[in-house]
Amino acid sequence: MARNRNTPRARLVGHDVSTTPPVLAAELARAWADIQRYHPDLPDLAAPESLIGESSSACGHELSFERLLHEAVHGLAAARGVRDTSRAGRYHNRRFLTIAEELGLDHPEEPHPSSGFSLVTLGTEARKRYRATIDQLHRALKAHTAATSTDSSSSFRGPAARHGSSGGGVRVKAVCDCGRNVRVVPSVLAQAPIMCGGCGEPFRIPEPAVPAMS
Repeated sequence: MARNRNTPRARLVGHDVSTTPPVLAAELARAWADIQRYHPDLPDLAAPESLIGESSSACGHELSFERLLHEAVHGLAAARGVRDTSRAGRYHNRRFLTIAEELGLDHPEEPHPSSGFSLVTLGTEARKRYRATIDQLHRALKAHTAATSTDSSSSFRGPAARHGSSGGGVRVKAVCDCGRNVRVVPSVLAQAPIMCGGCGEPFRIPEPAVPAMS
């Protein structure tokens, strides 16, 4: 039976969560939009898919709603012209802390020596406010993790996978045949092609040179 287009979105999603990166990116964008409902000056999230393969020791390794709310603090700081970090973005200062409190994040009493107040956690009120959004994003992340963590010794691993996923978000050079190149996290490139605006071909990570046999 065809679904009614007026059916509430929560009923359409249910537990049948797609695990493809574009759909997970859409779930991240929806969660971000929910934060914007309470904080209208928060800018749009330009590339939610970039968070899927990225991690940061300062902002949090695990992708979650708490991590998304942390990123929203940086988004609000940027929109307001507030310098909320120093030391190449690692140290989170008290200006970051002020906005974090505004978004419902709790924090330790004393700053961390190297990352400052980066170790914020989801407060009780924020957890209640975003409960439905948190649950929906958690289901999508869980399904995505289950779908992408399966491996087999007989499966083929492409160039990006063989170069290794960069848990720290370190970028490597990807090239296209017209000679242009970009720096990219290998795990992000493995999820979907990045197309060159000059020639229309996909960027690729070059294969390592194999020494010639004597």
